[in-house]
Amino acid sequence: QVQLVESGGGLVQAGGSLRLSCTASGSSFSFNAMAWYRQAPGKQRELVATIYNGGFTHYGNSVKGRFTISRDNAKNTVYLEMNSLKPEDTADYYCKGVSIYGEYWGQGTQVTVSS
Repeated sequence: QVQLVESGGGLVQAGGSLRLSCTASGSSFSFNAMAWYRQAPGKQRELVATIYNGGFTHYGNSVKGRFTISRDNAKNTVYLEMNSLKPEDTADYYCKGVSIYGEYWGQGTQVTVSS
């Protein structure tokens, strides 16, 4: 059974940094792409960042220049380095893996940025 487990969330002051991790287990296949999404209370889930095989990355407009996505294939882990955090970054952050067999989601990790 494929599992994606996020970690690294927490409470941070505005201007601070956090690094989220998402580790995949239980799959005999690789993910073509890994992504981070977030969902704030009362809002729709939005794409934060994506990283594809080969290293190509894509970022949502609201996080460009502040967040960095990376992956360690040997560890089956994708990271989200978040800098210059703002209160509006407060949300539940979810990891998604995309493979030829479908999409897989983690359970999420909460990030709270205080002003």
